[in-house]
Amino acid sequence: MISIQHIPFRRAATLLLLSLTAVSCHFLDEQPKDQLDESKLITDAKSLYLATLGDLYAHFGSDDEGEGIMGTGRGIYDLQTITSDEAIIPIRGADWNDGGLWIRLYTHTWEAGEAPIKNAWNYLFQMIVKSNKALQRVENYASLLTEEEKVIFTAELRAIRAYMYYYLLDLYARVPLITSANVALSDVEQSERSEVFNFVVGELEDVRPLLPLERSNYLGTWYGRITRPVVFCLLAKLNLNADVYLDDNWTDGVRVNHSERYKKCMDYCDSINRFPEEDYHLSSSYSENFSTANERSHENILTIPMDPDRYASQFQYVFRSLHYDHAAALGMSGENGPCATLEVLDANHFGLADEDPRFKMNYWGGAAVDANGKPVYLNKTTPLVYKPESVELDLSGSADEKVAGARMKKYDYDPNCTTDGKKIHNDLVVFRYADVLLMRAEAMARYGEDPTALVNMVRARVEASPLDSASLDDILRERLLELCWEGHRRQDMVRFGVFGADRRSRAQLPGEENGYTTVFPIPADAIAVNHNLEQNKGYE
Repeated sequence: MISIQHIPFRRAATLLLLSLTAVSCHFLDEQPKDQLDESKLITDAKSLYLATLGDLYAHFGSDDEGEGIMGTGRGIYDLQTITSDEAIIPIRGADWNDGGLWIRLYTHTWEAGEAPIKNAWNYLFQMIVKSNKALQRVENYASLLTEEEKVIFTAELRAIRAYMYYYLLDLYARVPLITSANVALSDVEQSERSEVFNFVVGELEDVRPLLPLERSNYLGTWYGRITRPVVFCLLAKLNLNADVYLDDNWTDGVRVNHSERYKKCMDYCDSINRFPEEDYHLSSSYSENFSTANERSHENILTIPMDPDRYASQFQYVFRSLHYDHAAALGMSGENGPCATLEVLDANHFGLADEDPRFKMNYWGGAAVDANGKPVYLNKTTPLVYKPESVELDLSGSADEKVAGARMKKYDYDPNCTTDGKKIHNDLVVFRYADVLLMRAEAMARYGEDPTALVNMVRARVEASPLDSASLDDILRERLLELCWEGHRRQDMVRFGVFGADRRSRAQLPGEENGYTTVFPIPADAIAVNHNLEQNKGYE
């Protein structure tokens, strides 16, 4: 494999691709615009890397609204988080009404034209189009590579494409499978969810042995890239969710149990540590995984590298969550928005003698302090105190309008952040080993084995009291405690069959009886430009 240090080329990759290609605002462009003479720009293995893999990895994160796997707003992360029982963005007087968007997401009354639904669809298909064009470029310029390099380039590009389809499968279920750079829009049709699942699993299983066993999170050639352990993690997730993903009629109330998939999930979880040098394990400190130097965490499996001086990618979640005065005291800006739900407080036993130790690690609740531990004041006179239990959907006119709700604290404060705190040195955590342990624990429980030891291993790291026995309900709660703010909660709730359940912080949810809101609608814009697409059930 050619020695390519991934970091310096992210920005260069984007600049090169601006010269090579322009992607349509729709997910597939019938008239590609990349008409320049590529041969003048792609002259060696390094420039080919920049024009293919480098460009794709540069877009795992983003500074554009709705783009990227995580880090920005109104995209994949908000669909996975604000629709769940994990986080809420209340209306705070004149702030955060946004035409009722956040209330619709939280109450499952979204429409097919919502910005986050459209943004996530467009981003994912743009990445798939880029992947297909990149695969074609590798074929066109294969003479610049050794045979080994070509094999790995191709395998990695197929893995990225499958990864994007993993999100499409999870969010939209029935989506078009596009595997060629030369396909007309009029020829694109939807595939059933089970077909998409089998395609993603098949692609990942095919490329798995061709990818290196190296870590993705350490500085070096494979930093921020998809390696074999990342594929193992994805395959574990796919198999754990197989009962959902193989269900082509998710509104009939019947879900078939695929017990053999739980065994596969356990095997893939175990496979993550089958490589030569160091194993993945829980970091001694929970917070280490989210620190400004977390690129050397032994726990993080896939991250989005962040550096204000090197990358354009932003991290907006802390920025969105903190009260304006609290953010200012930390040298940032704030938008005073997202906060924890009442369900989060219940799960953490907030305010009780047995409050989970992770609550104070993950949330600002109570008196706000600056980086030196000094109190933060409202208008320089009144101490700023967050009121976790005061949260409601609409706080307008409430005495706690601006301070209700526990705020995001999970990522360590970066004193060297820029762009109002949106550009940081903390890499964004996508997958980590604690999730793997909890996935294996859940698969064991569903397979009829005892998962208690694995759940207690995760709890012991933060000095939480051990469980005498761990049920499936315990595991769902543990995933909320351990993985909050990491973009997994909607998927977990759908898998456990509680995505449409009542919550004490809001009214009965639409779609609970037939489950149609467990899948998002196909964006109205996509259907308007491609009449082969049929709307998902419940949204016709």
